[in-house]
Amino acid sequence: MQAKVSWRNPQVRALAYQWLAALLLLCLLALLVWNTRHNLQTRGIPSGFDFLLQPAGFAIGESLWRFDAVQSYAHAFAVGLGNTLRVALPGIALATLLGTLLGVGRLSSNSLLRSLCRLYVEWFRNIPLLLHLLMAYLLLTEFLPDPAAALRIGPLLLSKGGLAFPVPVLEAGGWLWSPPRQTEFAVEGGGALTPEFLALWLGLSLYTAAFVAELVRAGIESVPRGQWQAAQALGLRRGLVLRHVVMPQALRLVLPPLTNQYLSLTKNSSLGVAIGYPELVSIANTAINQTGRAVECIAVVMAVYLSLSLLTALLMNRYNQRLQARGT
Repeated sequence: MQAKVSWRNPQVRALAYQWLAALLLLCLLALLVWNTRHNLQTRGIPSGFDFLLQPAGFAIGESLWRFDAVQSYAHAFAVGLGNTLRVALPGIALATLLGTLLGVGRLSSNSLLRSLCRLYVEWFRNIPLLLHLLMAYLLLTEFLPDPAAALRIGPLLLSKGGLAFPVPVLEAGGWLWSPPRQTEFAVEGGGALTPEFLALWLGLSLYTAAFVAELVRAGIESVPRGQWQAAQALGLRRGLVLRHVVMPQALRLVLPPLTNQYLSLTKNSSLGVAIGYPELVSIANTAINQTGRAVECIAVVMAVYLSLSLLTALLMNRYNQRLQARGT
């Protein structure tokens, strides 16, 4: 027997209102798109996404794969996305590691260590990220030596040209390491990280680590003190108590806000345009200047960042659900 649908049912009314709101939103969006296209056509301004298949006509300073000016704008946007992920993923890793250490240090019984960790957190949290990026870029490009006199740190060479490091190469006899070598005028061979990448990566990581540290500190303090006392009564040292008893419980509380920090770091990578790093927004700015398709380029950037945010949130939520289920 079928259930009777009645308007008096609160659930039926709520569902109907939701569908009505969604329909109105779609109508407003369609009106906005139509009005924008009409105004552009009236003023003789080209519109549409067909430009994505046209040759880009510009070079990109660095990328994960080879890019030529004859390749399409779509390929250029893909390179920008790759560069964004290239700095965001290592940034998330470094921010998580450093933030965890700082958060634990904020609760240390050593007053000097506790004060230094607090000073770090307050310094980075209260200065805008853009200033941190500009300062890091200035230090890397002005105060480091020229490539002809690069600093050697083990197998690494550090200079105004960036950080050079050994890379594996395939030879007839198998894999061999190709270290960078210093010549009279430059550093040759091996792999290299540009100062733009280093400044953006370090700036994002150090800045986000301050916020991660506060999340870790709050998560540890939220664990009841009785958990510490019970574990110590069993003879466990403080480090083992923190690792095996406290941190697993704190992680369940830290993970949801930690996801927001990961999202913020990924989106803040767009500030790389200020120091010349060719990430997604930088590629979009160049495309806008050459094609005049501002609305379309901005729409592409918005769609990419929205997709990255939703994907990150989905992965972190699934991990959080598994973590919660494991703890029940």
